[in-house]
Amino acid sequence: MGFRLFRRNGFLLVLAGFLLLLLSACGSKASPNAATQQTGASEEIVIKASNFAFDQQEYRVKQGVPVKISFENVEGTHGVIIQDLNIQLDSRNTSQVVTPEQKGEYEINCSVFCGSGHHSMTAKLIVE
Repeated sequence: MGFRLFRRNGFLLVLAGFLLLLLSACGSKASPNAATQQTGASEEIVIKASNFAFDQQEYRVKQGVPVKISFENVEGTHGVIIQDLNIQLDSRNTSQVVTPEQKGEYEINCSVFCGSGHHSMTAKLIVE
């Protein structure tokens, strides 16, 4: 009798724990810029890559302001490198927070050989 009661109460305890975990996960919906708040960045840009092109020719950020730069592969296999800012993003490392200290234009290139149009896959990060 005692073992049966323990099994039943143990099952109920596990079920209650699972429900508590499930409810806490449902209620923890993050705000759209919560990731930038957690990293200390006040801005975020997303660089999206498809075959032989980035989604924009220019991305603009402010000098001295922390920015989270995120990378998203839309089509094909690509990566992002901004050599002068020591930024390299790919499918394993999808974001980085930087504080650009110097105004200017920085070249963005695809860092993963993606085919015949790879060398023309460029854009600019403009620090104002």
